[in-house]
Amino acid sequence: MDYRQLGASGLHVPVLSFGTATFGGGNDFFKAWGSTQTDEAARLVNLCLDAGVNLFDTADVYSDGLSEEILGKALQGLRDKVLISTKATFTFGEGPNNQGSSRFHLIRQCESSLKRLKTDYIDIYHMHGFDGVTPVEETLRTLDDLVQSGKVRYIACSNFSGWHLMKSLAVSEKQGWNRYVGHQVYYSLVNREYEWELMPLGIDQKVGGIIWSPLAAGRLGGKYRRNQPIPPDSRVAQGGSPVPAFVIPDELFYNIIDVLDELAEETGKTVAQISLNWLLQRPTVSTLVIGARNEEQLKQNLGAVGWSLTTEQVKRLDAASEVPTIYPYWHQRQNLTLNPLPKFY
Repeated sequence: MDYRQLGASGLHVPVLSFGTATFGGGNDFFKAWGSTQTDEAARLVNLCLDAGVNLFDTADVYSDGLSEEILGKALQGLRDKVLISTKATFTFGEGPNNQGSSRFHLIRQCESSLKRLKTDYIDIYHMHGFDGVTPVEETLRTLDDLVQSGKVRYIACSNFSGWHLMKSLAVSEKQGWNRYVGHQVYYSLVNREYEWELMPLGIDQKVGGIIWSPLAAGRLGGKYRRNQPIPPDSRVAQGGSPVPAFVIPDELFYNIIDVLDELAEETGKTVAQISLNWLLQRPTVSTLVIGARNEEQLKQNLGAVGWSLTTEQVKRLDAASEVPTIYPYWHQRQNLTLNPLPKFY
């Protein structure tokens, strides 16, 4: 397993990390992801550790805390060998202060996550989304206090737009507070908008990309084919996809699948492994959060490392997955000497 530095921090993370949203199955939405319980979770954790995957990602809202509980039990006796990432901001519980990135909500959620995870500290604590109501200063001061207290080691964000992240970094720098070192984002072969602004920002500000749903909610797992029905056992069919169907045009998707099938024939790798390997060659990417309902899926995804697509193969995937940009990016790309693209090759 390769390890990469997470943004401007001194923390090294494995290029593949394990997402535990499949743990618990506490409601209909998460049941479509998976319903892994403690015994199987422990087996998956040990498989990860055997492969060098020591970063485990969860969130307070995954099955209403059940994912954190199961992960905490599965990691008993292993805390010194692993890194734990969890998140707060979204709605949890009842009452007028049950969501957001206020001091009230974050401190309560952090304390609750520590209890569920059975640990004294969280290695990477994410703001799951941007709170446009709470002052940025309140959020960042609270996170800095959590770091100073020893309850959190590093802070990161998730699903921010460019100005959300840049404003937050500027406030942290101005006040001398801890800054976001990672940004957990959606990025896959079928949706490359991350490259338009968030990737250049990550390069400029040294913020590492932590990629969620790198297989587009299973669409790049190898089961989808042109002119065939959606697999009935898929998250998409069961209503559990975090990636809405309207953001993936059918013709674009199947053109990408056609090239993936060609490359699978050439390399002897699976469609999923090729899709993950493509992401690992993109700038700013520190780690891919892979999920698995069972040991077989996990073992297959772990096969995405230890080899690399050729530059020519990467360019073929780039060509198949390219889409027109929106304003102001198409305007900026008319003069690449002023606004150069990230160095992909």
